[in-house]
Amino acid sequence: MSSHFKRNVSVRGSEKFSKIKVGEPLKDAAGMLGVKAALQHGFKEMGVLKSMKALLDMNQQDGFSCPSCAWPDPENPSPIAEYCENGAKALADEATDKHIGRDFFKQFSVEELSQLNDYQLNKFGRITEPLVLQPDKIHYEPISWQDAYLLISDELKKLNHPDEAIFYTSGRSSNEAAFLYGMFARAFGTNNMPDCSNMCHESSGVALSETLGIGKGSTTLEDLYKAEVVIVAGQNPGTNHPRMLSALEKCKQNGGKVISINPLEESGLVNFKNPQKVKGWIGGGEAMADIHLQVKINQDIPLAKLIIKKLAALDKENKNVFDHDFINTYTNGYEDFIKDLNKYSSDDLLNECGVSEDKINQTVQLLATKSKIIVCWAMGLTQHKNGVETIREFVNLLLLKGAIGKPNSGTCPVRGHSNVQGDRSVGIMHYVNKGLNERIKKHLGFTPPEKEGVDTVGCMEAMHEGKAKIFMALGGNFLMAASDTEYTAKGLQNCELTIQVSTKLNRTHLVTGKTALILPTFGRSEKDMKNGNLRFITIENSMGRVRQSKGLLKPTSEHIKSEPDIIAELAHTHFGKDHPVNWKAMGEDYNLIRKKIDQVAKGFDKTSERSKGVGYYLPNNVRELDFSMLPNGKAQITINRLPEHTLEDHEFMLMTIRSHDQFNTTIYGMDDRYRGIYNERRVLFMNPKDISKYGFKKLDVLNLISNYDDIKRVAHNFKIVPYNIPEGNLAAYFPETNVLIPYNQYADRSRTPISKSIKVSVALADE
Repeated sequence: MSSHFKRNVSVRGSEKFSKIKVGEPLKDAAGMLGVKAALQHGFKEMGVLKSMKALLDMNQQDGFSCPSCAWPDPENPSPIAEYCENGAKALADEATDKHIGRDFFKQFSVEELSQLNDYQLNKFGRITEPLVLQPDKIHYEPISWQDAYLLISDELKKLNHPDEAIFYTSGRSSNEAAFLYGMFARAFGTNNMPDCSNMCHESSGVALSETLGIGKGSTTLEDLYKAEVVIVAGQNPGTNHPRMLSALEKCKQNGGKVISINPLEESGLVNFKNPQKVKGWIGGGEAMADIHLQVKINQDIPLAKLIIKKLAALDKENKNVFDHDFINTYTNGYEDFIKDLNKYSSDDLLNECGVSEDKINQTVQLLATKSKIIVCWAMGLTQHKNGVETIREFVNLLLLKGAIGKPNSGTCPVRGHSNVQGDRSVGIMHYVNKGLNERIKKHLGFTPPEKEGVDTVGCMEAMHEGKAKIFMALGGNFLMAASDTEYTAKGLQNCELTIQVSTKLNRTHLVTGKTALILPTFGRSEKDMKNGNLRFITIENSMGRVRQSKGLLKPTSEHIKSEPDIIAELAHTHFGKDHPVNWKAMGEDYNLIRKKIDQVAKGFDKTSERSKGVGYYLPNNVRELDFSMLPNGKAQITINRLPEHTLEDHEFMLMTIRSHDQFNTTIYGMDDRYRGIYNERRVLFMNPKDISKYGFKKLDVLNLISNYDDIKRVAHNFKIVPYNIPEGNLAAYFPETNVLIPYNQYADRSRTPISKSIKVSVALADE
């Protein structure tokens, strides 16, 4: 094996511009435009008949779950359109008729492919056979499945210690695949199981565990329908979770109010046209947000404190604003919290958050008389240095109002990928859970490791420092998802072997270890047949309900395998037939996997039977008002510090965002019509006053620069677009801007990257 050969690959791909068109941001979401865009995308990728067949089956009780976001399905799904535009795009993306295999990779080298942008890479289509990139080659070549398993096993056996291997998991995986994968890693001897939740909702898990005793939300979908107030903080449902808008619409029709908190006013919360109703096609739609609080980036804590402080003043007058019976019975820390709150000046908090006092007073008057309150949030709260504290402050608001553990109230972290929550529930975690380890010993017959493994940040460091030599990913596009792109790339390139279980080509297939494998797998919509039987998988949605998913389309190729099959066959190859776990049998019969999940993973019970139809909810202590696992057996009201940001005159606070034509790192198209952007992604949203202040003009080309620990990181070539965003704040799309985020800048305790509050400066690109 040559240690000197180095492939000349581009880590970031093309940074050239397309012919950008900038229009006015749309004033409404979904409706006829959304249906048209969804169908056009589907028809183009997989034809009319295949599109309609699959779309009508998606998110139905006996169908397959959307491969996109984790928003829950209603108990009575619409038979016409129980999907959103982005779900339809995700389906078309995975079920595309475009395929690539040995001939494609013989024609194009990884060096050539790496020069393309991520949109171009994704458009090539589904991978149809297992492939290997040998150490001294620049072209992938076909490899048999058994040879691929033997290659992985041989490299694993060469390691000095199991902790030199890393097993990463994407949220696309099923419960069955994730469970087998996690058990394989533990049987091999490591807890090195970073996963995508480390990069997104880990702050939610930590904050909710500290305050309420469980790292999940407490609400159900039905709770949203009759809530009196729903607060949507740091989230853009119109693009990231469009089906949530239907739930908010029902809430509004039942008399509820919606408060949005976000530096950007997003189309989905301005007006929603429900495509499932005639009014959504020809009418004016439904105005969503009753109050929009345009907070400065990462100033949510001062905003929440100011709201609570004003509520506390009203409560002091009549004692009817806070639920003191609930506080006394179920919470701990109220007196200390009020004492700390009194230290803050209302004027200072107002100045910090940047929201008008009139809007805040409207919010306070609304919340003062309501008790059925739900707080929903996503990355806009989690991906900050103080992400955990920010979420805890909103939990404080709910606890003070007694809006926890009751119908139509509670916490609602809105997860991203469709089974990211399920992955954690079935055992994908880098830390040691003693109860889980005991159940593994009892029911699987081997002793799992007791040393904590690495999370995503630790994984990046281990690869970069040469302490990890094998990186395996169950789905995902790790290079583009992780922070500090150049640093992450060097880490991957330091590995002896990188393995990607994938459906389509992405940049992590091109920036690899010395040897690289691509193991192609089924999409969610494809039939999983074994010995003449149609198999199903299970997932857990964002609100803790487990349900089955069963594909209906013919698989892309006869040479691809399901994720459980791949993991089971790899484990059987590596451990042999004498291992306590019968890996081969579980790969063939998913019911055997589910029986072990029921025994080993907490809360699962009779999953093969109970996951049918609407499925079943996993236990949730908050819904039972059981806080016995917390200090004093009570929910914790916490004291949280204000964010500490010092910006020089020439510095800005940058938040990374998605376009409407992408899901996570997958780029479906080059438009973001909700924000008025067409045919381009390299754009920088900037307040018009800042544009004028620094002498810039619309569509000037800027470089973005971050400087942490005296290391200069640059994202090249972004065109200025004037936008309604607070002064001193900027927004731009990821993954193009991930290069700016240092690997060692993350949220306290959760270690989630600071993707939503990066301190940057800007310079004209020709300077």
